[in-house]
Amino acid sequence: MVVTVHMEGYKMIYFEQGAANAELNDQDINRGLKEALGKIGTRNRVLAIPPDMTRFHSMAGRLTELAWEYYGEKLIDVLPALGTHAAMTGEEIGKMFGAVPRSLFRVHDWRNDVVSLGEVPASYVEKVSEGRVDYSWPAQVNRLLVEGQHDLILSIGQVVPHEVVGMANYNKNIFVGTGGPEGINKSHFLGAVYGLERIMGRASTPVRDVLNYASEHFAADFPFVYIQTVIGRNQQGKLVVRGLYIGDDEECFLKAAELSLKVNFQMLEKPLHKVVVYLEPEEFKSTWLGNKSIYRTRMAIADGGELVVLAPGLKEFGEDGEIDRLIKKYGYLTTPEILKAVEENKDLQENLSAAAHLIHGSTEGRFSVTYCPGQLSREEIESVHYQYGDLQEMLYSYNPEYLEEGFNTLPDGEEIYYISNPALGLWSWKDKFKS
Repeated sequence: MVVTVHMEGYKMIYFEQGAANAELNDQDINRGLKEALGKIGTRNRVLAIPPDMTRFHSMAGRLTELAWEYYGEKLIDVLPALGTHAAMTGEEIGKMFGAVPRSLFRVHDWRNDVVSLGEVPASYVEKVSEGRVDYSWPAQVNRLLVEGQHDLILSIGQVVPHEVVGMANYNKNIFVGTGGPEGINKSHFLGAVYGLERIMGRASTPVRDVLNYASEHFAADFPFVYIQTVIGRNQQGKLVVRGLYIGDDEECFLKAAELSLKVNFQMLEKPLHKVVVYLEPEEFKSTWLGNKSIYRTRMAIADGGELVVLAPGLKEFGEDGEIDRLIKKYGYLTTPEILKAVEENKDLQENLSAAAHLIHGSTEGRFSVTYCPGQLSREEIESVHYQYGDLQEMLYSYNPEYLEEGFNTLPDGEEIYYISNPALGLWSWKDKFKS
């Protein structure tokens, strides 16, 4: 653990503790948070920006609750970083955020309730994308960040490999989590056309470069403090906090990303021929989220292999109505096919995040995906170019209660690789991942 003396006007880390084998308990987390907030000094109007239910295991809910306990009535707003996700229900808020009053929660309307802080030049975006795109990028945020007169904004979340930006969190929580249509669409598309295999698991990517440009040029005066966790499984298979990093600049994120790569990235000696992924029903209700099972594993799956996705909560494709329509219209095709569709269709041009998602969910023709949904029909699954599997039959063959994380040899001799939550990591075989 490093303790730094606060110097007014300097960017710094207020608290850091973590290691690949560390297990921080609730007392450790509370102590670290209090130490950091104590160094920040008195604040009177505090905004917390945690993730939503789709990042339930991030410990961000508990950290938000602890921040509320620390500041009391001075924590006046909680704005879950929904991005394009559906608003949280009261039940979800209670489960994730404990005793935090429901009256403090605000809903981010990504299509309407945003303002632009400035625009990253097209020349810069073209440079960092190596010429793949040549548009400018607007730094959009929820208007509450601009108009709320907060003297502290706590951006809370988990650093973990991510398909759009490389490693989740830091300023992504701001510019995407509370962002608007153009910013979200263009950032997602930038990452997709640059290439998932070149993005995932890396702290420095073209998308991050664009977000950092926005932070430096348009948001330097915002009172952001980033509270970042790193989550992993211990030897008993239990999720534990491996690291907690709190600071007001990029160094806090980079330290968390370095630990996450050790904790959350599984580098395999050989490609996998059959992978079975389970999607927790309270967390994964759409392929928009459930396709983490595809893009977090695609670097690990062998050509001609199979991915079986057990998805008891799956009821839709996109959580946003227009994105759901576009997924149904085009389906999950190869990258060249999606890029051609973008060139020829205005509806995709106006919803580039949907186009990016279709690329993310592609197997590029290398392996098959068998989706086993709880609430979608065979016709619906096959219409978007996946194979359909009967959920009950597959649960009988691959019962999560009896499977261990990683390699399993079943009674009939079949060998599979099991993943209980694809959101918590990234898998690759060594020849597919180049530093």
